[in-house]
Amino acid sequence: MNIICKIAAEPDEFKQIHQLNYQTFVEEIPQHKQNENQELIDKFHEENTYVIAKAGNEVAGMIAIRAKRPFSLDYKLPNLEEYLPVKGEFCEVRLLSVKKEYRSSRVFYQLCEKLVELCLEQNYTMALISGTVRQLKLYKRIGFLPFGPLTGEEGAQFQPMYLTKENFERSTKVFKRLMARNSEHSFLPGPVPIHENVKRAFAKEAVSHRNHDFIQGLKELRAQLCSMTGASCAQVIVGTGTLSNDLVAAQLKNLEGNGLILANGEFGYRLIDHARRFQLSFQTIEKDWNEPIQHEEIAFMLKENLSIKWVWTVHCETSTGYLFDISGIQEICEKHGAELCVDACSTAGIVPLNLEKIYMASTVSGKGFGSYPGLAIVFHRDRFKGNRSVPRYLDLKMYEDHESIPYTHSSNLVNALKESVKLIDYEKIARISVKVREVLEEKGFTVLGGDDYSPGILTVHLPEGISSREFGDLCRQKGILLSYESGYLLERNWVQVALMGAQEEEKVMTAIEMMADIIKKQSEKRYDYEAI
Repeated sequence: MNIICKIAAEPDEFKQIHQLNYQTFVEEIPQHKQNENQELIDKFHEENTYVIAKAGNEVAGMIAIRAKRPFSLDYKLPNLEEYLPVKGEFCEVRLLSVKKEYRSSRVFYQLCEKLVELCLEQNYTMALISGTVRQLKLYKRIGFLPFGPLTGEEGAQFQPMYLTKENFERSTKVFKRLMARNSEHSFLPGPVPIHENVKRAFAKEAVSHRNHDFIQGLKELRAQLCSMTGASCAQVIVGTGTLSNDLVAAQLKNLEGNGLILANGEFGYRLIDHARRFQLSFQTIEKDWNEPIQHEEIAFMLKENLSIKWVWTVHCETSTGYLFDISGIQEICEKHGAELCVDACSTAGIVPLNLEKIYMASTVSGKGFGSYPGLAIVFHRDRFKGNRSVPRYLDLKMYEDHESIPYTHSSNLVNALKESVKLIDYEKIARISVKVREVLEEKGFTVLGGDDYSPGILTVHLPEGISSREFGDLCRQKGILLSYESGYLLERNWVQVALMGAQEEEKVMTAIEMMADIIKKQSEKRYDYEAI
């Protein structure tokens, strides 16, 4: 679940704040008396500004801040001013509370980061807290300094502490380091982690698709894409990977003869669905998931069915990581007079592509290219023939004739993709993938395939008795985002680690070690249950 930090404003948020206040300062720390409502409304509630961390609609943590004197510390330390090193604009921070199930997550750090941001905005020069003695080490770590005697009673003692404006500013750097260790790490195949350079490029002011600079920029992008793949031409269209495959299917209607579609996973079978929806005439080689399709089988089909004039396959079967040998299939197609079309949505930007002889290849701006989703890309070798029976948006001839701008385009997405392709590093992805696979297997995970599979998609089959949904949910609570919620993954008890987008090796390996710890705890829990 994504954690969002905000200033509390809704009635339901305040109700949950009172409940959390009760759970922490009545039930856990016996500072106040119990009541039937199981809610504790702070005596300074009307003056408090509450920073809350929300997981969906749930308030997972909170901090209250107020600047009106007297503070609660004024009542505990009547001579408060004598303890403070400087005078200035003070605020008091109180009621820090994080639900137990979120205490080992990044919630605390996100709350503190938002708090520091708010204090700096309000120009406070010092923040005061009564820090529970249970967490003094943590408070000191983020810059708070103790002063004065302990307050409270046995079992609920607090240490007065302060944080100066100078430490506010220093602590923002601390929070960034802490957040780096406790922030989300995405192993999703989309949307993928975005590099800061790409974010800045995307954030540039939007311009018209008829603007000269935009037209030139898109021309440069298309040239970049062709240079890195060896393709003759590339069309860049506003849309998704599904659109890029629909564009290929629409163009296949112009070819004479029948086709052959290869499928041994979810996305190969989706190509079959694309073709059926366009009422294409074709045959198939269909295998169970992850079962190899041999070159001999393809050659046999083309030899025995002379009417087959095109072959369509995914390059990487994203549902498993299985990588088809495109160069070998291309040679077979050339020998038998058939054109080859490739869905490269999960390989463009992940492994080097040679599309020089490929008839058409589809991909997308997200995934391996490491940019935002929203641009469909079709590479092609030859010029297209017009076909007025095809809807305008699906007619690649229209895009070719208008330099990929027959209709409204997005300068933001084009700017971002131009920047992201500069950052592609095949060797880095391969290196990290090898390390991840080795660690996962050492820790007892079963990873499909081997070195001949895509380095960008690692599919993990979890041990019997451990639910992929439960494991994925636990990882998400720790800030590790895996691909596991698709029906085809849940059905097989698989999770996937996608190494796409801006992946830093150190953070990747830290997240993988955390995954190993989670699976270890799940295994121990299952063992303990079975032993009962």
